[in-house]
Amino acid sequence: MAAGTLGAGLRLCATVFLLDVVFSKGFVQDLDESFKDNRKDDIWLVDFYAPWCGHCKKLEPIWNEVGLEMKSIGSPVKVGKMDATSYSSIASEFGVRGYPTIKLLKGDLAYNYRGPRTKDDIIEFAHRVSGALIRPLPSQQMFEHVQKRHRVFFVYIGGESPLKEKYIDAASELIVYTYFFSASEEVVPEYVTLKEMPAVLVFKDETYFIYDEYEDGDLSSWINRERFQNYLTVDGFLLYELGDTGKLVAIAVIDEKNTSIEHTRLKSIIQEVARDYRDQFHRDFQFGHMDGNDYINTLLMDELKVPTVVVLNTSNQQYFLLDRQIKSAEDMVQFINNILDGTVEAQGGDSILQRLKRIVFDAKSTIVSIFKSSPLMGCFLFGLPLGVVSIMCYGIYTADTDGGYIEERYEVSKSEIESQEPTEESKEQEPRSGDALVPTVQGPKDVLEKKKD
Repeated sequence: MAAGTLGAGLRLCATVFLLDVVFSKGFVQDLDESFKDNRKDDIWLVDFYAPWCGHCKKLEPIWNEVGLEMKSIGSPVKVGKMDATSYSSIASEFGVRGYPTIKLLKGDLAYNYRGPRTKDDIIEFAHRVSGALIRPLPSQQMFEHVQKRHRVFFVYIGGESPLKEKYIDAASELIVYTYFFSASEEVVPEYVTLKEMPAVLVFKDETYFIYDEYEDGDLSSWINRERFQNYLTVDGFLLYELGDTGKLVAIAVIDEKNTSIEHTRLKSIIQEVARDYRDQFHRDFQFGHMDGNDYINTLLMDELKVPTVVVLNTSNQQYFLLDRQIKSAEDMVQFINNILDGTVEAQGGDSILQRLKRIVFDAKSTIVSIFKSSPLMGCFLFGLPLGVVSIMCYGIYTADTDGGYIEERYEVSKSEIESQEPTEESKEQEPRSGDALVPTVQGPKDVLEKKKD
């Protein structure tokens, strides 16, 4: 009876799971060629995929959850997916070059999603981009609400001006990454001190920074640099994003499962420098920590011992290793200053030699990973071509050897014949050279003819 109850329970769970999958899929529309003409009436969040793509298959259940969530919160954004291999002309028109590609289509505009492929991050992107480009903050209560909700956001304070036009242009380009607001001077919190108006501010890390055209240069570039918190938990995707900022990234490479003093101390030192030396370094440096050294080893093509500190220049693939033991925040500050004044030598880079080294390293890593994951597949992929090449080389070698032997044998036989001909002629001429007749020796042929007679 217990077994029957257990079986019924399992069947019920399976039924609920299947219904949930079918229910979720119902909120994601399969798009075809008619989408091109009908899409401009609505805002669409579209996944362009390929049926054979492994990453696309991994995204599918997450995408179904996105469709269900967007419908349940009453979002005006419709969620769909399109087989980019079947409708390649439409995918090409939207600039799809890889799979999966996520785009939000709003009128004539198409916004690429480049964040982590999680449900919450994708929904946040859709909410941010589908709304107003510049969101107004009419009251202090609304300003406080925004501060609690967003870790990083930008605010334009003032009336119409050339700076506001630049702000709008920057927002249209960078809305895929962060939020943009506008407010009057009365709405701004009392702790904010403005030396002049209009102004653009970024609020993050429980403080704010004011854009200075003379020190910070182009407004869009400044916003792109400042759209991250000063201290981050870094992964491979975030490092790629930080490459657009032009900042150096100081990372404590640790094992988060290791609670020893050395691991926690380095992380604390980086956090302290990021907090206490923010005004000194925030224009040039980004700070954070990374769990494990696998990605860093691949990036540096070297083996780093954990824990350690490494400073990366993600724009040109250079890096700086410690020239001292880091025991305090002061040691870390001295190390950073030595990097800035050129005392610490940069390693790596994107020279031709480094690129060739990268090609060899990537090829080696790929081969090793294939053999580790599937030895039989590795033997087949690399053993079969090597076997074919070996057979071809053996065939070419043996063909050359036989040809050389025949030719050599032919030449030797010819030379023997040529050497024998003068000898026979000289033998025929010998009786004529002297007065005495020397009896000639009869050959086998003469003897045979006499016997016949």
